[in-house]
Amino acid sequence: MLFEPEINELTMEELPSFVSHLECSYTGKTYPADQLHGLSEAGKPLLVRYDLDALSKAVSKEDLLVRLPEIWRYREFLPFRKSKSIIRLGEVMTPLLPASKLQKELGCGEILIKDEGRLPTGSFKARGLAVAVAMAKELGVKRIAMPTNGNAGAALAAYCSKADIESFVFCPQDTPQVNVQEIAYQGAKTFLANGYINDCGKVVGDGKDIMGWFDFSTLKEPYRIEGKKTMGLELVEQLNWEVPDVILYPTGGGTGLIGMWKAFDELEAIGWIGPKRPRMVAVQSEGCAPIVRAFDKGDRHAEPWQDANTIAPGIRVPAAVGDFLILDAVRESDGFAAAVSDEKILQTQSECAKKEGILLCPEGAAALATLKQELATGRIKLTEKVVLFNCATGLKYEMSSLHRLINLSEKIDYNAISQF
Repeated sequence: MLFEPEINELTMEELPSFVSHLECSYTGKTYPADQLHGLSEAGKPLLVRYDLDALSKAVSKEDLLVRLPEIWRYREFLPFRKSKSIIRLGEVMTPLLPASKLQKELGCGEILIKDEGRLPTGSFKARGLAVAVAMAKELGVKRIAMPTNGNAGAALAAYCSKADIESFVFCPQDTPQVNVQEIAYQGAKTFLANGYINDCGKVVGDGKDIMGWFDFSTLKEPYRIEGKKTMGLELVEQLNWEVPDVILYPTGGGTGLIGMWKAFDELEAIGWIGPKRPRMVAVQSEGCAPIVRAFDKGDRHAEPWQDANTIAPGIRVPAAVGDFLILDAVRESDGFAAAVSDEKILQTQSECAKKEGILLCPEGAAALATLKQELATGRIKLTEKVVLFNCATGLKYEMSSLHRLINLSEKIDYNAISQF
């Protein structure tokens, strides 16, 4: 079947939108919708608010059954108004894969891996950037800039190219080479900088007036959260409108964790789910764990992490502008924040590939390593149903060479092959 929009979307100029206003996540001050916004006057992220009463009357769970398996099936929960704003690169619903061998080995409840590597550009960043770029297009933006550790920049480049928006992407110098090449090949003007992602973010912020670009740094525009929110909408639909007991989420900027928490609130408000929430676990690396440190100290804000270093680039974020939103969601859910070593990440990545046939990205492996670690500590109970997010396909990351060579000019030693 061709991946085409539904007939009614092809003929509709305007889609029903239930956005009422934007709201500062810190002060509660409201801002008008349908205007270009960055951070609030308080320097905090803006959240999109909806007329949920009207939304609940316009769509039902049953309506979703006849829609394509893509993120746009949740269009009433999304902020755009014009059908022509939608940018489609194949934003499919991603599968929930049971890790049955690991579940049996660990003696725990059901383990489900939400494999986000099936999305365009191979990562869950496509969700947020598909919606954010769609809104930028709708609001007349012509030039966008972003700092990235890799995957977000790749998604931005792809969607901006499709939308005819000029893009500039700034990467830390140690960003995986495959990500840098992907970003450049997909049309973004791509730069490497000798610093961290926050340093790249300063380049973007300082250049706004000079370059006339819109700053797409994490949570510095309000619509990427709305795209990432579809992870929560999709997950509960896949679980027959129930939530799991625990969600393990690799956390850098935390947009997805914040977005899912927002999705659950909206779904309860319209009566699609009950008050139960999953316990949210923010997963980080021991080499860059500002959220874990703040959680353990009881702080609402996280101090910047010095000398951040980890093999998982997606969670190498020394400071997150939405730190308080992450920590609020974790605490409200009775969850926690945990960090694992790079050694455990690599071990778990290899183990999952060999036992389950699922090649996790390093960030996804960090989530699975955290599950094993916290089952041992008791913070995750053996009876709990757990969903962990694999942020991207593992094929986008450098892997160790594990093969051996054979010399075809010599007699093949099948005994040696059998011992491999």
